[in-house]
Amino acid sequence: MNGVAYTRYELRRTFRNRRFFLFSLGFPLVFYWLLAVPQRNNHNFAGSGLSVPLYYMVGLAAFGTMVSMISTGARIAGERQAGWTRQLRISPLPARAYFRAKVLTGYGMAVSSLLLLYASGVALGVSLPAQRWLGMTALILVGLLPFAALGILIGHLVTTDSVGPVIGGGVSILAFLGGTWFPITSGFLRTLGPFLPSWWLVQASHVALDGHGWGARGWLTVAAWTAILSASAGWAYRGDTNRV
Repeated sequence: MNGVAYTRYELRRTFRNRRFFLFSLGFPLVFYWLLAVPQRNNHNFAGSGLSVPLYYMVGLAAFGTMVSMISTGARIAGERQAGWTRQLRISPLPARAYFRAKVLTGYGMAVSSLLLLYASGVALGVSLPAQRWLGMTALILVGLLPFAALGILIGHLVTTDSVGPVIGGGVSILAFLGGTWFPITSGFLRTLGPFLPSWWLVQASHVALDGHGWGARGWLTVAAWTAILSASAGWAYRGDTNRV
């Protein structure tokens, strides 16, 4: 099996898994409608000058894409338990092609989540200049790189029995510390936040609000976490291979 064929197989298999697909994409979408619809006519949420549909759309864009990307770990854990990864390792498939397929699959889910949230926002009256839609989307996709590596790392470290709580708890903590649910303007969390990739993922979604992207610190933080987590994912993959 070559890399292109394996990537195509991974994408088809993921999008045909209705239960996984609905959980990864449905939760942020349902959450958005529950929060935004009752206050769809509120155009000054908490004195921010932003409409409720816009405020929650950008907040859940970061959360939903993070869930989609890290959920790659659940699929990997299941493959390990079923013995599928063992079969792949004795095949001619290069490790690089394996990682590339997992990352592209995660991005496919993340983009699907984004498009559904954007469509829901537009349905509730969100209107933005084209450059803000494009700028927000591009920066979110860059900000997801550390989470792609984190999903692969988790999938090679934990079992199917524990992967759900690990992913659910990890995403919840990262979303909280990153300021997904409420603005963090002062205190310890404001000091800690900029050191985390989830903070900059949230800031990427805020391009829709003010049109401003990351500064140098954002790019350096995301690059550093991507490098650290990628190296860790490679280490976990090699360790799992040696156990086999």
